[in-house]
Amino acid sequence: MPASLAAFWTNLSLWIPVTAALGVQLYKFFAQWIRAGTFDLHVLFRTGGMPSSHSAMVASLATTTGIAYGFGSPFFAISTILALVVMYDARGVRQESGQHARILNHIVRELFAGNPIGEEDYKELKELLGHTASEVVVGALVGLLYAVLILNLVNP
Repeated sequence: MPASLAAFWTNLSLWIPVTAALGVQLYKFFAQWIRAGTFDLHVLFRTGGMPSSHSAMVASLATTTGIAYGFGSPFFAISTILALVVMYDARGVRQESGQHARILNHIVRELFAGNPIGEEDYKELKELLGHTASEVVVGALVGLLYAVLILNLVNP
C-alpha cells in the first residue's frame, strides 16, 4: 500500500470526526426505533434531532486537531472557527428556516381548508432543519468527549 494511502486510512483527524457523526446518527436511528417501534432508515439521513451530529463532528475535529498539533497551532484555530460556524448555522440559520417552513405550511393548510386539494398539488416543507441550542451543545460535548476517549485509547 502506498504511504499516502496508508496515511489516509490512519488519519485520526479525519476518522474520529467521521465516526463521531456516524455514531450520533446511529444513536438517533436506534433511539427512534425503540421509541416509535418503527424501523425507519431515513432517520440515518435526516437533519435535526438530539444530539447534533454536525456539532459532534466539528467539535471532535477541533479537539483532535488541538491535541495532535497543539491548542496554539493555526490548525486548531482553523478547525475551531469552522466548528463555531457550523454550530452557529445549525442553531441559527437552519432553525430559522424550520420556523419559516412551519409558518408556510400553516398558511397553506389554512388557505386550502375546506377546498379539495390533492397531495400532488403541493408539498409540505420540511420543518425540522436545524437544532435547538441544547442539541448543539450536547452534540459538541459528545464530539469532544469521543475525541478525547479515542485518542486516549489509541495513544495511551
